[in-house]
Formats: sequence, structure tokens, C-alpha cells
Amino acid sequence: MQIDDTRRLFLKYKEEHLYGRYITHKDIEPLLKKFNKNIDIDIIGYSVLDHPIYGLKIGTGKKRILMWSQMHGNESTTTKAVFDLLNTLADSEAVVKHILEACTLYIIPILNPDGALGYTRINANQVDLNRDAQNLTQPESKVLKSIFETFNPDFCYNLHGQRTIFSAGKTNNSATVSFLAPAQDEACTITNTRKIAMEVIAQMNKALQSIIPEQVGVYDDAFNLNCVGDNFQSNNVPTILFEAGHYKNDYEREITRELIYIAYVESLLYISSQEVTGRHYKDYFDIPENGKCFLDVIIRNGKVDDKLLDIGIQYQEKLENGELKFIPKVVEMGRLNELYGHKEIEAHEAEVFGENGEELTEGYENVFVILNNEKILL
Repeated sequence: MQIDDTRRLFLKYKEEHLYGRYITHKDIEPLLKKFNKNIDIDIIGYSVLDHPIYGLKIGTGKKRILMWSQMHGNESTTTKAVFDLLNTLADSEAVVKHILEACTLYIIPILNPDGALGYTRINANQVDLNRDAQNLTQPESKVLKSIFETFNPDFCYNLHGQRTIFSAGKTNNSATVSFLAPAQDEACTITNTRKIAMEVIAQMNKALQSIIPEQVGVYDDAFNLNCVGDNFQSNNVPTILFEAGHYKNDYEREITRELIYIAYVESLLYISSQEVTGRHYKDYFDIPENGKCFLDVIIRNGKVDDKLLDIGIQYQEKLENGELKFIPKVVEMGRLNELYGHKEIEAHEAEVFGENGEELTEGYENVFVILNNEKILL
């Protein structure tokens, strides 16, 4: 299938009831009802605060793929794309019908419903579930491990979102989508299991390069058995980390959502159409490792307290009365020559003040600064 065909599928099956970054059970539970006829839906456990955790099973094929999203509650882009994918598969679209004939998918759309509700990375016990794979101290971790053991997947998709700081290599290209074939031992050995994951990632990268050239990255593969991906990979199950990142001016991650959907579809078509052996893994190493080269805003060549410097600003994501807001915060001041801003403002050596004329310092939070006696919206 051509990439333009996949993009047309996205436009046709995009779940219009999901938008933005704040996605909770309130958003997805009405959508689950429409899948009752062709998707098996179960409550597979409960969170710390006793919210249900849903598991969805679709397909009849022998290749078994386990996917889970919002392990970190504030990483929701992959969840939106999951429902776009479910809409596609549930309609038995002819071009993807053979996915369901070759594969069985088990999807946990929100593993951490408490974190999703509070828009936090951690769960209600203040635990990062992605550091609990070995000790299994949390009910959500136990749910995932139980499904992993009973479903016995051939592939795992570990679905996450990443901050706006990441670049594809040490460049001014944002890492809009990132992947990782996690290590399965301390030596980061390129095992047969990892090669299979790498081959699938290489295929997704090939598709994405036609849309976002040089905006795909991979993460450092340092091994940590407490991380779910490393843990499942160490059990010889090819595991792929997906990271939904930033596209220019796309803070709601709607463009990235489409790109993640494309990655899902392209990978599932690849897995369903052939035996993935890991033989074609080497193209994985053409993908640059993520750098941390971005801030959200940089004011270049501003004067603060008679010093000429750059002012680096990062948006703080804050949930206020059920609404997600992006609050600019000064995080770094100096000569930021090795960093890039998703938005850059040239001050031309003019003085820069806070909104009320106060001197700027690191930690300053406001949506405005004063430049040339004008309020500048950050």
C-alpha cells in the first residue's frame, strides 16, 4: 500500500471525538461502546483509585501483537492514534483486512487511568510504571504483566510521548517520532530478538521519511531491567518503543497523531504480510540518536541587567480546572548557541523585561515579555 493510501485511511477513520493532549476514560469510554460487535472488550483490572483498565482484542491471526498506551498518563498522542487504528480495523477496510486474518491484536488504550486523569507521568501512588517492571509493586504493572503472560505476544508495542526538547541527532530537526529496540542485556547485545524489532522500526522509518525527512530519531539503548520494554525484550519478545514527539506548531500533537497512525499501519502491514526474521535490521542504524537540542522559545540577543544573552523558554504543561495550559517559563539564560527554538525571536540587543517591567530571571513564568516597549506573546 502506498503512503498516500495510508494517509487517506487516516482522514477517513480519524476519531473526531478525541482531540488535544488531555485524554482520559471520560473521552474513551463512550467510544468503546461502538466496538462491542467486532472487538472483544474486557475490564482486565483496576488502578490504584479503582478505575477500570480496559483490554481490547481484535483479529484471528496467529501473529500476536500486544500494544499499551498511556503507561504515563500525560502521554496521550498514541492513544488517539490507537482509536484511529481501531476505527480502521473495525470497519474491515479491504486494504487492511488481511492484518486481522494474519494477526491478533491486544490493546490496552489507557494503562494508567489515574495518571491520565491527573495529567501526570506517574500513577496515584507516585510510581513511574515504566520503572516497575521487575518489582511489580503497582496494580497497573501487574495487569500489564498478567496480559503479557497470558496473551503470549510475538511483538510488543510500548506507546509513549516525548517532550519538545528532543532533536533527531544534534541538529535543528525536531524528533517528531522516535523509536527504540530496547536492549535485553547490560552489554546491549544485538540479539536476534532485537534484530526483529529493528527490522520493523526500519520499515516504519522508511515510510515516515517520505513525510518528515530527517525528523525521526532513536533513543539511547542503555539497559534497565526495571523498564517494561527492556524487561519484555529480555523475555525474547521483540518489543518496540514508540515516542510521539513535536512537529512545528503542533502542541496539540494532531499532526504527530497522524504520523503515529501511519507507523502503526505500516508496521502491521509489514508484520502481517511476511515472516519477520530480523535479517533486514541494519537500516535501523541509519536513524540518528535523539539529541536534546530544542527549547520551545529562544529570544536571541536580548539585554537583561545590561548583559547581552539569549533567553531560553520551555512550556510547562499544567492542568487547570480540567483544561491543559502551556505556561512559558524561563529555564536558561546565556549564550545558547548549541540550542534551537521551535520559535525564535530576535531582540537586536534591546532590553527584555517581564510583563510588568520586572527583571527577567530563571524561573520566570508568564505568557508575555516586554520587548521594545511592546508586549510579546510567548
